[in-house]
Amino acid sequence: MLVEDEVDLGNVVKQYLEIMEFSVDWARDGRAALAKFQAAQGKYDILLIDVSMPEMDGFELAIKVININPQIPFLFLTARNERSDRLHGLKLGADDYITKPFDIDELVLRIKNIIKRNTNNQEVVGRSMIERGDVKFQKDSLKLIIGSHPAIILTPRESELLEFLFNNENRILKREEILTRLWGENDYFLGRSLDVFISRLRKHLNKSNYISITNVYGVGFVFNVQLGE
Repeated sequence: MLVEDEVDLGNVVKQYLEIMEFSVDWARDGRAALAKFQAAQGKYDILLIDVSMPEMDGFELAIKVININPQIPFLFLTARNERSDRLHGLKLGADDYITKPFDIDELVLRIKNIIKRNTNNQEVVGRSMIERGDVKFQKDSLKLIIGSHPAIILTPRESELLEFLFNNENRILKREEILTRLWGENDYFLGRSLDVFISRLRKHLNKSNYISITNVYGVGFVFNVQLGE
């Protein structure tokens, strides 16, 4: 779904995506987009969300969408290029944050990569679960359970990162290694989003008696799993 209130830009993006064989629903404000999403019942592969819109802005829309389906990938299209806005968008779980004006072919490539990654995750994750001490991670449902605390639903990128950490426990992981192996590139904004995801996972895992994440200054992180004898 494309959520864009600028008629000219919306027409151009919709038409080009359709030329590239995407099926596109276009909503011109946040409330209309939310209504379409609620009625869709899993129809959409990705959402392209403008930030500055009447009725309901893109950030508010994203929060409501995540509450309905935390696994849906989305990216922001916006003229707002301030660092605080970018970081806020990534904190909400956006897969990307693209500022206007943008190259339409680059947008298409990013959409394809996000959809491909999300599809591969669903195929690979299967119905398996990782369990260490008082922590259970249900990969298929993106669900993290720590002791007797209520289950936590992670975003797809948080889940990717947590699985990677479980597969590399008790060793120093360099930031660039995590970024390139998980998301294929090491740039500033992916690095900042990695910090956000690590911070959120660390906050969740503070409830565990066995697992923690520590920083290695100037290098990266260690995913500590101490199960005792």
